[in-house]
Amino acid sequence: MMTIADRARDWAIWLTRFASVTGTQGERDLPAALAERLRASLLWRGCEVWLIPAPDDVLGRSCLAVLARGKGDKALLLTGHFDTVPVDDYGELRELATDPEPLREALLRQLRSPATPAEELAKRDLESGLFLPGRGLLDMKAGLAAGLAAIEEFLQSSERLGNLLFVAVPDEEVNSVGARALATAMPQIVQERGIRLVGAINLDCIGDRGDGTLGRSVALGSVGKLLPTALVIGQPTHASHPLQGINAAAIAGAIASRLEWATELTDRPDGEPGIPPTLLSLKDSKRHYDVTTPDACFASWNILTMGRAAADVLGAFEDLIRDAVAAFARTLAERQAFATTTNSTPQDIPIFRASAVVAEASRDPSNADGLKQMARQLSCDGLSLPDQNEKLTFRAWQLAGRSGPAVVIGFGSLPYPHVEMDQSDQAQAMFAAIEVARAQTMATRDTVVGLCRHFPGISDMSFLGQADTQSLGLIAENTPAWDSGVRWSGAVIGVPTVNIGPWGRDYHTALERVETRYAFDLLPRLLLDVARARFRTITPDPGAVTTKFAGRHWSV
Repeated sequence: MMTIADRARDWAIWLTRFASVTGTQGERDLPAALAERLRASLLWRGCEVWLIPAPDDVLGRSCLAVLARGKGDKALLLTGHFDTVPVDDYGELRELATDPEPLREALLRQLRSPATPAEELAKRDLESGLFLPGRGLLDMKAGLAAGLAAIEEFLQSSERLGNLLFVAVPDEEVNSVGARALATAMPQIVQERGIRLVGAINLDCIGDRGDGTLGRSVALGSVGKLLPTALVIGQPTHASHPLQGINAAAIAGAIASRLEWATELTDRPDGEPGIPPTLLSLKDSKRHYDVTTPDACFASWNILTMGRAAADVLGAFEDLIRDAVAAFARTLAERQAFATTTNSTPQDIPIFRASAVVAEASRDPSNADGLKQMARQLSCDGLSLPDQNEKLTFRAWQLAGRSGPAVVIGFGSLPYPHVEMDQSDQAQAMFAAIEVARAQTMATRDTVVGLCRHFPGISDMSFLGQADTQSLGLIAENTPAWDSGVRWSGAVIGVPTVNIGPWGRDYHTALERVETRYAFDLLPRLLLDVARARFRTITPDPGAVTTKFAGRHWSV
């Protein structure tokens, strides 16, 4: 008879061998293949298996759902993504990238003479026999495998209190199309099947360069993400006459310098260490070399939030840009005075929001129709969301008939809402179940499972958990491609959600590897312990989540 560890390993290998890079045929095909395997298994007989199409997804992707029934109407969602990043970084080993066991041997041969500390650590890990490599094995098919193994143990148990709903979703690596489709479908799912969703566990991984203390942890929330953008409009001029214009790239550079790691945009709730903003993209509008200065530049920034509202972020972002361009204009005026020996007044560089520019351009109905048609075409062309928003913002600026210099700010992509468990009875009951399961793991398996306040990265938890979506109106109106490219109603599932997944090292690199003892044995047992504890009647301690971390950083 297979043990729970055998089952988790088997599922992990099978899922990893099924290549499912985001946007490929493999990503489209995996849900149906997984459904076929589940339906063919005697163990899963009696479970309902179905696909959840992602509405309006141009790639035709879907989620795989399976409901394992027990007693009562309580249900716990186990979910995670099956898409992966590409395998090109494996170089000559790319053909083995999704075949973990042969890949391990090939990597060890390649790492005989490690050139970096990361390679030295990878060599030691793989030689120990405790780590297994593979594209997507850590991020995050080992997590899905643990969920499937936990449900198989549940199906064979006489203690089948509650219901386990497993959903594997696509597209977490780009725009969370799958998780958003699940959030939209969930009200109908629970109504038609007569279940009551009491919580969710996201099965994503946590990277850990140390001994696994951080990786073996339960995250009680997830950071949020915003992608503010700035379209900088200049006054182009021949490079031999720089004083006759103003260089959009130079303005953008001044803004980028002021915003990098800006403390004003670093969210630090309750003194918790914050993650500073950083520039993600900066490009000018020129498509060929000439000696005319750029007329426009477009920049985007990664800003992570831990509860700060989007309106506050956008306001601080705007203030920083205003300070940056004013200081830059003063500097240019001083330099112009030096070059011409005459006094010069600093150039005014106004700041507009994308919503105002689009509204001004759309006063003419033909302009409004043209922008909508352009938005639909850009979406069909497969451009990234930031690229779509760049082109739409610039076109709206042109249609508005304005001239530079100026800066138009907005948002460039899908927002990921910050998620944190609240003080509701449901959230406290979920936390109590986690504490019971952690204690059981320590007592019976001699392994410490820690707690952290936030999953250390953006994740599908933003669309599962108790997220604040009150700022979506502001974000949507300042995201020109919202209706055509983002296509999100703002629906979230809204149940207490935590992350409990595998740990390992170097995901998104050719050295991606999972620690197998935890992923294949302890993790599925921990998931089942949490589920069983949540389905039992537990009297939670009011305010337990807050009390647990009072007066200190939320950390492992």
